[in-house]
Amino acid sequence: MKILVLGAGVVGTTTAWYLTRAGHQVTVVDRQPQAGMETSFANGGQISVSHAEPWANPHVLARLRKWLGRQDAPLLWRWRADPAQLAWGLRFLGECWPGATRRNIAAIVALALYSRRQLGLLRAELGLQYDQLEHGILHIYTDRQEFAAACAAARTMRAFGVERETVDADTCLEIEPALADARHLLVGGDYTRADESGDAHRFTQALAARAAEAGAVFRHGLRIDKLAPGGRQLAGVVVHGPAGDELLTADAYVVALGSYSPLLLKPLGIGIPVYPAKGYSVTLPLTGGSRAPCVSLTDDEHRLVFSRLGDRLRVAGTAEFNGYNLELDEVRCQALLQRVHQLFPCLESAGPAQFWCGLRPATPSNRPLIGRSRYTNLWLNTGHGTLGWTMACGSAVALADLIEGRRPEPEFPFLGC
Repeated sequence: MKILVLGAGVVGTTTAWYLTRAGHQVTVVDRQPQAGMETSFANGGQISVSHAEPWANPHVLARLRKWLGRQDAPLLWRWRADPAQLAWGLRFLGECWPGATRRNIAAIVALALYSRRQLGLLRAELGLQYDQLEHGILHIYTDRQEFAAACAAARTMRAFGVERETVDADTCLEIEPALADARHLLVGGDYTRADESGDAHRFTQALAARAAEAGAVFRHGLRIDKLAPGGRQLAGVVVHGPAGDELLTADAYVVALGSYSPLLLKPLGIGIPVYPAKGYSVTLPLTGGSRAPCVSLTDDEHRLVFSRLGDRLRVAGTAEFNGYNLELDEVRCQALLQRVHQLFPCLESAGPAQFWCGLRPATPSNRPLIGRSRYTNLWLNTGHGTLGWTMACGSAVALADLIEGRRPEPEFPFLGC
């Protein structure tokens, strides 16, 4: 089958790989000059099944009150004259009930566990190198109330099959000795040994190269303007490049455009609950003897993650709901560095900090949208929020199964099933 994949981020590229490996004729279209240049470019670097608790949960309202008015708040809502933002926010509140949170955790964990397993198989098959570390992920806590809530969350995760072990502050230091200078701040942690870390950008580019070797065609520098309907099916995709407008046709189409997916789908009358959540990151080049962590860390209180990527430390997180705005906010950038200095006061940087922000495609439930749309040949693989890197391989395998008429393995509410 001839399949057109729209988007060459980590989700689109993994989709292209698995469809190509299944024997399909795949073309990937993206406006950037290379794969993985937008949301996948400088994210937190975690394969974090242990981070499956959605933002929408019974505890978030109290946290929102605490964060209200803070420019550096982990979750910052900037009101806009945007009906999509308001509609998303109302649906988000509806997902905060305990029953909804539990259902969402079950679905997210099922897909994330499956995806982590698929990533391991893919890495073994292709020998991909992307600064990966299999040292687990340690959640750290510096607030006793947050730690108490985390203990309950860890019990829930264990009930769903995630081995998230609650540990005391001294054990945190045994797991990651680089935290020694912050011992006075720590009250405890959770450790998930099976989680991983790695550079999503390097992974995406490496996999794109292997997909191209296997026969996939990547057409970069093409702006995707609109989807052309044709009755119950999609008739094609209008793109614009150096030669002008072009209509691309295929037997099936996959929308993997992250936060931009709803903009492309809306003219077809397809509304999806995806809204951009701007995340920030800073990348610090490290000296040879720098006391930087080697175990990937999650600082739940500040909603930040720390990942060692070779000779770099990546610190990323927070969520700013401000439409499609991609301006770097200096206050939020400096908040990342401030937390780095609090936890690692002796860390030595080998060069200037590199700041970045990207738009993560968030759904109110944190569950991605994977499956068939109401057009019989139009498929979705989008809305992964903060777990796009974690869920990419599993989502792609599942979508390939759906396109070929098979029920995917994970217990997940796939579209059209």
